[in-house]
Amino acid sequence: MNTLQELTRIVQAAAAADRTEDQVKLIVEAIHRAIAVDVCSLYIAAADGAMVLVASHGLDQQAVGYSRLPAGRGLVGRVAQTRHPINVAKAAAHPDFCYLAETREDEFTSFCGVPVVRAGAVVGVLVVQSREGRVMSADEQAFLVTLSTQLALVLPPEPLAVHTPASAVRRVRGVKGAPGTGIGSAWLCENLDLYSVPDRPCEDPAAAITEWHQLLSTVSKDVANERRALGDQLSEGVSGVFTAYQMLLNDPGLRLGVEQAIAAGQWLPGALRQVVHHYAEVFLAMEDPYLRARNEDLHHLGNKLYQSWAGASANLPADEHGPLILVGAKVSVSDIAACDPLRLAAIVCYEGSSLSHTAVLANALGVPAVMGTGKLKNIDDGSPLIVDGNTGQVILYPSPSIRLEFERLQRAEQALKGELASLRDEPATTPDGVRVRLMANTGLLADISPGLANGAEGIGLYRTEMPFMISETFPSEEEQLHTYRQVLDAYRGRPVYMRILDIGGDKPLPYFPIHEENPALGWRGIRFCLDNSSLLMTQVRAMLRAAEGGTENGADLHILLPMVSNSGEISAFKGVLDDALQQLHGEGVNVRRPQVGIMVEVPAAISLLPAWAGRLDFISIGSNDLSQYLLALDRNNPRVAGAYDHIHPAVLQEIARITASATTSGLPLSLCGEMAADPAAVVFLLGIGIRTLSMSASKLPRIKWLLRSFSAQDAATLAQKALTLDNSADIRTLLEGALHQRGLGRLLGSE
Repeated sequence: MNTLQELTRIVQAAAAADRTEDQVKLIVEAIHRAIAVDVCSLYIAAADGAMVLVASHGLDQQAVGYSRLPAGRGLVGRVAQTRHPINVAKAAAHPDFCYLAETREDEFTSFCGVPVVRAGAVVGVLVVQSREGRVMSADEQAFLVTLSTQLALVLPPEPLAVHTPASAVRRVRGVKGAPGTGIGSAWLCENLDLYSVPDRPCEDPAAAITEWHQLLSTVSKDVANERRALGDQLSEGVSGVFTAYQMLLNDPGLRLGVEQAIAAGQWLPGALRQVVHHYAEVFLAMEDPYLRARNEDLHHLGNKLYQSWAGASANLPADEHGPLILVGAKVSVSDIAACDPLRLAAIVCYEGSSLSHTAVLANALGVPAVMGTGKLKNIDDGSPLIVDGNTGQVILYPSPSIRLEFERLQRAEQALKGELASLRDEPATTPDGVRVRLMANTGLLADISPGLANGAEGIGLYRTEMPFMISETFPSEEEQLHTYRQVLDAYRGRPVYMRILDIGGDKPLPYFPIHEENPALGWRGIRFCLDNSSLLMTQVRAMLRAAEGGTENGADLHILLPMVSNSGEISAFKGVLDDALQQLHGEGVNVRRPQVGIMVEVPAAISLLPAWAGRLDFISIGSNDLSQYLLALDRNNPRVAGAYDHIHPAVLQEIARITASATTSGLPLSLCGEMAADPAAVVFLLGIGIRTLSMSASKLPRIKWLLRSFSAQDAATLAQKALTLDNSADIRTLLEGALHQRGLGRLLGSE
């Protein structure tokens, strides 16, 4: 037996099965064939710890779905309890043996069971049995142990799924895309997928290239029409999502790439697939979750081009009433635009992240969204759903009592939303008079207006990578100038913190590939920029020109340096800045020296802050990267993401140390990232003295409400207590308990 081939085949087939019952049956049948045993059975752990027989080849099928072993009982329970295999020739002679009459297993003598463990917990037990009394060979047992570790990643989480009616209540976890609660009927957005297009020869390349140019023109007009269709719902800046699509449609890299593939003999859809997939993969390979999410935008646009070529169109119900929940692998902007906004209740994407354009639009529209659920099984058009964007879950076929409870929560959310709207122009001042400045994170022109609409006092982090990602070459100074000027103009009179290009081994450009064994610790951020000083000079000049005249003209530019870890990097950047200022003054441009600061995200920077006090104008804590580097955990890796928590005692201790250092040095301090929008974390940050927070625009109103309701003195007391605790769970219990006591539990989605 080729073990590797057999393992791969079984796991891939199980992952691809659409229905749970097909999945588990496939597993036991495949193992039965692979190692020639009389019985192969799969047990999955129930909520009470009992082990439920969910599939079997060899045991009585009447027992499947019903036969249960209480926690710790029988050989199966013993395997689960000890997390260790049991391999015996005579099962009945083992002291833990427990006979289940309904399975009719008395004719089988041997027993070999291995635990199936996911995230440290036993989720099932895989069992093989034979009529002959033999111990499974070392190779056979190793095969089962190896297979069990792979199956843990694809097995269904609920033990009785195989006997649960298709219309039974089910909860599916995903990623929070946009807050709120949506109740309605599913509408499946299952359009043609460009990535499924096969390779075919092109019979007439010249005609295909002409057809390609016509297709670009047609889709460009469609995008413009969709933008107008959403115009009443979206501000001009948010509808810039469509501007980004237009930029991609007009990009020479896309146009010429498809032309070249056609000229090489590929038919138009195949050529489009090749080029779109190439650029999407470049984004997907990046470590930065914001930039990685841009691969979805390219896939969306590629699908739109392909569907237009194929003559496909959205087919949403027009003659029915009631709220709709758009459901699909990647619900597109076109799907959203085609839906009556009065009926659009929520969005569910099998794939994607909270940073995709779909999530951005959902936030802007105020539509709840859950992303990355995996394919929802056993649903059709019209299936009742509840989408809880606050917790990132989808409830399929909710019972009347569950629906009533979520309708109550929905009414409470609407009431809270109304209360928060009235705070838009109010300062984030605590009851005891402490002022906190709230700013927005952004990187797309489409993100600009939501921040302003939600009362942002500036941009705390502007990611400058996007113009570089959608270009065929490094963008010119004029191209960058155009983008930066729009951002500064939109926030005229407010501070804008622009981060210099954070490109490197973890975020390669399609026209500048970088290959490293450990890109997270490699050539990135300030290191890349200083090694490519001509690119840095172009970017700095564009920033300075965009802010021409400085605060006299309302532009308040601050420059952020990412991934700084030594003094030489600060000095080298200042040398580039001095040269840029001198050049522009010589050209007659009225530029002023902006404030310059660093993002504290590399742990090495923390100890050096006192030495840098005189060289910096401000510091900003990049809480996402700092937490990951301190904990050595990738929050986007599903195998370890469960252990990631920015309210980790080590993270809190270091942030407190940074804050104390900034206070002593007199350096203005801000914090950006997910921590700034976590209500429990905000209580701690307020308590240790952080007075500027930057977050996604949609989170601003809730954090403002929290700050206006929680005294800085009480927060300081809680923060000091939190610093004495040594695990994240206790810290969360402390801080979230304080929120509940003050009637702020709604911020946690629990009241």
